Amino acid sequence: MARPHHRKKHKTHVQQFKHSHNSTASVKAKSKASAAGVFTFGGAIAGLLLGYFAGGTSLIWAAAGLIAGGLAGYLIGRRMDAGNAN
Repeated sequence: MARPHHRKKHKTHVQQFKHSHNSTASVKAKSKASAAGVFTFGGAIAGLLLGYFAGGTSLIWAAAGLIAGGLAGYLIGRRMDAGNAN
C-alpha cells in the first residue's frame, strides 16, 4: 500500500507560501482611509454649494457654508470612525 506521507515534499515554494501566512496571532492593521476625511470633504463641498446658492451668490455666505459643512462632516466622520473601532 502506498504511503504518501513518506514521499519527499517537492513543492517547496508553495509550502513556504502556505506557512508564511498561517499565523495564529494575526495583528489587526489600521486602515489608512478614514470616514472623517471623506465626510469632511463631502460636507465642505455641500456647504459651499448651499451657502453660495442660499446667500445669493455671496462669497461670504459661501465661505461660511464651506466652514460649517466641513466642520459638520468632520464631526460626523470622526464619530463614525470611533464607532468602527470596537
